[in-house]
Amino acid sequence: MKAVIATEQGGTDVLKLTEVPTPQAQAGQVRVRIMASGLNPIDTKVRKARLPMTPREFPAILQTDFAGVVDQVGAGVSKFNVGDEVFGFAGGFSGPNGDVPGSLAEYAVYDAAFLARKPANLDFRAAAAIPLVASTAWKALFDKARVTPESRVLITGGAGGVGHMAVQMAAAAGAHVVAVTRSAESAEVAMASGARACVDLSRAAAADIVSTHTQGRGFDVIFDTVGGAALDAAFQMIKPAGDIVTVVGAASHNLAPLYLKGANLHMVLVLLPIMYGVGIERHAEIMEIITAMAEQGRLTPRLDSEPFGLADVAAAHAKYEAGQAKGKIVIDISS
Repeated sequence: MKAVIATEQGGTDVLKLTEVPTPQAQAGQVRVRIMASGLNPIDTKVRKARLPMTPREFPAILQTDFAGVVDQVGAGVSKFNVGDEVFGFAGGFSGPNGDVPGSLAEYAVYDAAFLARKPANLDFRAAAAIPLVASTAWKALFDKARVTPESRVLITGGAGGVGHMAVQMAAAAGAHVVAVTRSAESAEVAMASGARACVDLSRAAAADIVSTHTQGRGFDVIFDTVGGAALDAAFQMIKPAGDIVTVVGAASHNLAPLYLKGANLHMVLVLLPIMYGVGIERHAEIMEIITAMAEQGRLTPRLDSEPFGLADVAAAHAKYEAGQAKGKIVIDISS
């Protein structure tokens, strides 16, 4: 089969289109004919850096998000049948039993527990843009925190991959959502996704945001997808005993403002089921929730319009790293 491999760690030039053996589904697994593969920031990071989730051995097939069609079912699998349209994120990283190949290939084999039925109203390209970012947003808002219709929620990076999903989810839950954005275009995206207002932390003081949007009480939940100064500002804007959730851990912060409010700081590492085999059942439940939300019209991906095929993966990674993507980049594997 055709696949794009990272021959070693490095720049986009290590991504090479080649032929590799077609994998076979074993007990508990399904083989998926990959139709589309979504690109996430973590996919470029493991290509470049030795992280805990980086494949242990190279060459490696990267990228985790996918949408496709089941074409082989291993022994003991009853949830899926040949011909089922599925999506998920399941490979491209190291796991507890070795490396799990990613979705930059015509076929991939995954444990059945990591797959879900593809939303019927989304094509393969749109479906491949959702799994990791939507799962991250759900875990942050509803597993780590408890967003309700009464919640006032601040989401940093409100037009980014995870933030865009989070704004839609929190708004669908009936919460009053304020998005942090840095441009008129991003604000437009966040408002169209359900935000009641947008703020720019480079132009508005934390105290003023709290006064204007929470009547001085502070936000019930803050979901930080940016880190750095945005997370420091979150410590100033959370209410006493409120919940801050972040997906950014590579920095140092003074926790005193958080401590003095008795507030809670949570971390989301959505790759836990893949890396450590922890929380696989909940992973599957969240994917089913995402399918339902998409089919109900409450969750819509924002896609970059430029088409990319397997021969263009290096260019796709380069576009993302240059900050030129307008939405999620998706590789069309079927072309």
